[in-house]
Amino acid sequence: MARKLKTYITNLGFFELALAAPSMKAALDAWGLGHNAFHQGFAKETHDPKIVAAAMAKPGVVLKRPVGSKGSFQENAALPKDWSVSADSELPPPKAKTKAKTQKAKPERKSRREDKAARAAIISFEKEKARREKARAKEAAEEEARARKDRARRERETEKAQDALDRAEARHDQAMAAIEKERDKLDRRARLERERWDEERAELTGALSRARD
Repeated sequence: MARKLKTYITNLGFFELALAAPSMKAALDAWGLGHNAFHQGFAKETHDPKIVAAAMAKPGVVLKRPVGSKGSFQENAALPKDWSVSADSELPPPKAKTKAKTQKAKPERKSRREDKAARAAIISFEKEKARREKARAKEAAEEEARARKDRARRERETEKAQDALDRAEARHDQAMAAIEKERDKLDRRARLERERWDEERAELTGALSRARD
């Protein structure tokens, strides 16, 4: 027999959430809550007929309404312009279960109808779960693509900056090589000039000495 769905509610931010799911764990997963909100008193099962009807109409779909409001749960709910958190906006306690009225329908036929409805609800829930997981996977893939694009951009900028540094360093090395070359020429000229002057001075000094004698 297919596992029946239950209706769970919790508060998240400014919204109260409702969901038809087969278990508390499935509800936590759909809400994206990592902690066990049920044990901590932040979530619970509800038997409110209106909430149950809305959730069962869309198994696995997270429905919401503004916290503290008495409006219907919707898939795409928005805060009203005059909305404010009221004092009684805490998560309402689940209503006590009412005794089922005695029906004259055949138990077997009723059981088959309930089993068929439960299977249909589970199938709907699983489809919504698959859609939600696909959306999460798509979001993760898009995030990874953005990260790769950002890494590629940083790599291009790094390569561009490194290339500019390498070209500047090459120009510097070339300039220094030219200076060293000119310095070698000047040193050679200076050496030749000293040698020439030494010869000339020796010759002139000798002439001066001979003149004095």
